[in-house]
Amino acid sequence: QVHLVESGGGLVQAGGSLRLSCAASGTFARINAMGWYRQAPGEQRGLVAGISSGGTTNYADSVKGRFTISRDNAKNTVYLQMDMLKPEDTAVYRCNVNWDSSDRRNFNSWGQGTQVTIST
Repeated sequence: QVHLVESGGGLVQAGGSLRLSCAASGTFARINAMGWYRQAPGEQRGLVAGISSGGTTNYADSVKGRFTISRDNAKNTVYLQMDMLKPEDTAVYRCNVNWDSSDRRNFNSWGQGTQVTIST
């Protein structure tokens, strides 16, 4: 019932910036926590940043001070502002949304992913 579409990925030089967006659409009662995950080739998927329904944020140690997660509840969209990018940030980034249906069941939905490549 929830479809997620990411955008904003691309190729940028080290030290540059990108802003990722993930818009949720479909039928749902409410969206709870939202987050961004990434997975580089040969590595396991890991949480980059998360944001609760109340706006509380958490970040992986590797991105603290460089990335900022935010949400626009009116647009059902979560953002990831990425500054001071490093080559090790290269990965496929996917958003995840936890949501409730109208009959109070809880679900998680994943986006298709957007490629972020940081050149040296």
